[in-house]
Amino acid sequence: MEGLLEHITSPKDVRALPSSELDALCGELRRAILESSAVVGGHVGPNLGVVELTVALHRVFDTPRDRLIFDVSHQTYAHKALTGRAAAFLDPTRYQEVSGFSNPDESPFDLFAMGHTSTSIGLGCGLVKAREIEGETYDVIAVIGDGALSGGLAFEGLDNAADLGCGLIIIVNDNNRSIAENHGGIYRNLAELRRTHGKAQHNFFRALGLDYRYVEEGNDVHALASALESLRGIDHPVVLHVHTLKGAGFPAAVRDPESWHHAAPFTLADGATIPDPHPFAEGSVCYADITGGLLSERIKNDPAVVAISAATPYIMGFTPARRAAAGAGYVDVGICEEHAVTYATALAQAGAKPVFGVYATFLQRAYDELWHDMCLNAAPATILVFGASVFGSSAETHLGFFDLAMLGSLPAMRVLAPVCREEYEAMLRWSLDQREGPVAIRIPETGVISRSDLAPEGSSPSFSAPSYQVARTGGDVAILALGSLFTLGERVADMLAEDHGIRATLVNPRFGSELDEGCLEAIGRDHAVVITIEDGVLDGGWGEKVARYLGPSPARVRCYGIPKRFFDRFDPGELLKRCGMNAPDMVSNVLDMIRAVSKDESGSL
Repeated sequence: MEGLLEHITSPKDVRALPSSELDALCGELRRAILESSAVVGGHVGPNLGVVELTVALHRVFDTPRDRLIFDVSHQTYAHKALTGRAAAFLDPTRYQEVSGFSNPDESPFDLFAMGHTSTSIGLGCGLVKAREIEGETYDVIAVIGDGALSGGLAFEGLDNAADLGCGLIIIVNDNNRSIAENHGGIYRNLAELRRTHGKAQHNFFRALGLDYRYVEEGNDVHALASALESLRGIDHPVVLHVHTLKGAGFPAAVRDPESWHHAAPFTLADGATIPDPHPFAEGSVCYADITGGLLSERIKNDPAVVAISAATPYIMGFTPARRAAAGAGYVDVGICEEHAVTYATALAQAGAKPVFGVYATFLQRAYDELWHDMCLNAAPATILVFGASVFGSSAETHLGFFDLAMLGSLPAMRVLAPVCREEYEAMLRWSLDQREGPVAIRIPETGVISRSDLAPEGSSPSFSAPSYQVARTGGDVAILALGSLFTLGERVADMLAEDHGIRATLVNPRFGSELDEGCLEAIGRDHAVVITIEDGVLDGGWGEKVARYLGPSPARVRCYGIPKRFFDRFDPGELLKRCGMNAPDMVSNVLDMIRAVSKDESGSL
C-alpha cells in the first residue's frame, strides 16, 4: 500500500500537504530510514532524531532557493528522501544509490560535499555574504548538532555570525549527545538552557550578541514549523535552540545512542546487529579492544599515561566501562582534533604520556597543530591513527589514506606501520615510554593477525632509529610492503617463487616516514627490480621516498599505491585492482621489468 512518501518528489509536495498529514509523513520517513539502514547500515540515531525538524524545514522554507546546510551532513537521510531521492530509502534495489552525506552531484538541494563537523555556520556566513553581493533576499539556514558546537570552527562561525548585521538562521539541534556523551563548558550551558526552557540567565549565544529562541518539543513537527515560520525573512542573526531526542522512534537507539550513532546492518525487529567480520581477520579480536585493554592496564599502573579522544572513544576501545575505570586517565575533549593535538603536546612536554586516538580523516583537521605545536616542539606524544587505509571508510568525505603523505612531510614525526598484533603492541609500549619526539602508529585496517615471525626481537624492542626487517632474502627482485599490505607483498613473492622460480627479497619496513638507508643501499646494489607497496596515496607517499633514494642506483623501481583522487563509495578490492594492486597483475609487471632490465643489459654489451 502506497503512502505519502512515494509521492514526494520535491519539497513543494511537502508544502502542499495539509497540516494533518505531517505526522504521518514523519512516521513514513522514520520507517523508511530504519528499513533501509537495517539492510545497509548507516547513521541511525542522528537521522531518526531530525525527522520532524527536516520536514518542518522543507515545509516552511523555499528550498533550494532558501539555502539549507546540514552540519556534518550525517543526518540528511530525511532531507534526501524529501528532495527527490525517496526511492533510495523505499526500494531495496536502490538502497545504496545515494551517499550517506550531502552531495551536490546528487541534487541541487545539497549545497556542499561535506562530512566533517562544525562547518555549517561558517558556510552559512559565506552564503550570507554572497547574498549581500548579489542583492538577493533568500534565507540561509545552518543546522548544527551532535556535539559539533565544541569544534573550534563552530565558535569562529558564531563569532563572525554575530557581526554580520543581516539575517542568518542557526538551528542548534540539541540532543545532548555527540557520538558518546558531550564534553565541555558550552554543553553545561545548553543543559541549563534546556532545564529552563531557554530562560536561563547565562546564555552563551546571547553573550555573543546573537538573538535566541528555544523549542522544547524538538520532535513535534507542528511546534517546529510554527517556530521556523516566525524566522522567515529575519533581518539579523538568530539561534533557534531545538531540544531533540537522538534515535527518536526506535527504542534500541534511544537506550544506547552511542552504539546507534552509526550502525552496521541490523535486525529491525530487535535491533540486534548483524555480524560483519572482516574477511582478513583471523578471529573476533579487534585493534580497538587490544588498544583499550593495553592502555587501560597502563593507566591503572602509571598515572602519567593519559588516553585522549576527540568524541570517538570507541575507536580506541574505551567503552563506557573502561572510561569510568580510567577516571582522570581518560580525557574526551569533544569534537576538537586541533585542541587534542595541542593539549597532548603540552602534556608530553610536561612529562606525561599522552595517547591520542583519532581517525585519519579527522587528523587532517589538525595539520597546523601537528606541524607548529607537536613537531616543532618535538613533543613525545603518541598518536594512534585509525582508518588509515583503503579498507577504512569508502565515502569521499571520510577517506583516510592520505595520512602517510601528510605525516611523512612533517619534521620530527615518526610514523610506524605495524603488520601484526605483536608489532603493534611492541610499538605502542615503546612509544609510551620514549621521550624522543612525536610518534604516529598506523593501525592496520585489514583485521588482526598474529605473526610470531614478524615480532620485534627482544623483551623491550626499540624503534628509535629506522630499521627495516628483511623477512625473506632473495635476489634480482626486492618487495618492500608497508604495514597492512605486507601480506599482499607476501602473495606476490610466493607467486614469483612458485610459478616462475624467482626468489624475491621481502621487506617489512615498519617505518612509514623515515628510510633505513643501510638496508636500501644493499637493496639498490643487489637487486635489479624493486617494488614498493603501500596502503596510501602515491603522491608524496612513502614509496616515493624510497624511489627517490634509490634513484642513483641501477635498480628499476615501481611504486604501488592509490592515486591522489576523491574516490567515493568504492569496493576496496576493486579499487586496488584498478590500481594494479593485485598479486597476478603485480607479478606480471615484475616479470616485464625483469625482461626490460635483461634487454637493457644485452643492448649495452
